[in-house]
Amino acid sequence: MARITLDLAHAYKANPQRDEDYALLPLNMVFDDGGAYALLGPSGCGKTTLLNIISGLVKPSQGSVKFDGVDVTARTPQQRNIAQVFQFPVIYDTMTVAENLAFPLKNRGVPADRIKARVGKIAEMLEMSAQLDTRAAGLAADAKQKISLGRGLVREDVSAVLFDEPLTVIDPHLKWQLRRKLKQIHHELRLTLVYVTHDQVEALTFADQVVVMTRGRAVQIGSASELFERPQHTFVGHFIGSPGMNFLPAQWSASGLSVAGRQVLTPGAATQADGATLLGVRPEYVTLESADAPGTIPAVVTQAQDIGTYWLVSACIAGSETPIRLRVNPARAIPQVGDAVWLGVVGTHTCFYRDEKLIAPEVVA
Repeated sequence: MARITLDLAHAYKANPQRDEDYALLPLNMVFDDGGAYALLGPSGCGKTTLLNIISGLVKPSQGSVKFDGVDVTARTPQQRNIAQVFQFPVIYDTMTVAENLAFPLKNRGVPADRIKARVGKIAEMLEMSAQLDTRAAGLAADAKQKISLGRGLVREDVSAVLFDEPLTVIDPHLKWQLRRKLKQIHHELRLTLVYVTHDQVEALTFADQVVVMTRGRAVQIGSASELFERPQHTFVGHFIGSPGMNFLPAQWSASGLSVAGRQVLTPGAATQADGATLLGVRPEYVTLESADAPGTIPAVVTQAQDIGTYWLVSACIAGSETPIRLRVNPARAIPQVGDAVWLGVVGTHTCFYRDEKLIAPEVVA
């Protein structure tokens, strides 16, 4: 395994001048040896470009890629000793499961007894031991993708294993099983894994550290809890969570913090904020309060959806076209469409943003 250090930018056109000209804006990051990482973001944000730069399929137009401190920018995937698993299974239908799994090892001249042992171990991890003698042509799509995953994992000497949305074609229930299996394999083999996906559930359940990307930029790297509790960028707050974070225009002044013309915080209750800002609060942390509670915002309910374990309520604040959403425990009275409600939006989980970036790490409610 390798410690991967990236200090680069990439543009597919010559002489890039503006941010829009870059597929990847300048970034500097490190993937530690044995870590499990996910590159998460919408289509076109640069995550597959970054993965292909790590693998050697794409050479960055600026900067360098280093494995364990050695510059490998000009090296091929073979020279970097990378295993890559793609969105669609890359297997040989005429071969058996065992032959497919053994193929990368045979190509490298690994002794037959070692090949048999390694293939047996990976097949057991993927729960395919009973199918080792089955030809791949007759298998379902999920089994074929398991083989493709196994081919990436079977080599012990790889610098890293890279996954480019490998579960896209898999049934949702089987996705969960394969994610769980990959997590178990990572804990056992301690491989350096980098996983590309646009699905936040895949990223947050698979990776120890998630790189959230948008418009060619890596805007935050962190654990699931860090991304959820303290998004460093408004895009992270919006993209992570279901639904994402609420953002409300707010104004700091000598009299405190005001939202929609109502004071929700007194002076001295927060740090590192001044003037116009955005207040960010997740639906989980918006509360229903009584009309006489201090620091609340009046709103009118526009929608109430029964999700099962909770109700998702949307309410409109005077002067705002964007509804604020909150989760309501079904054990309490659920407000209905047209009801007037009073919302608490400030607490220890509230975040403040300026120019899309987090500016106030701590709020004392």
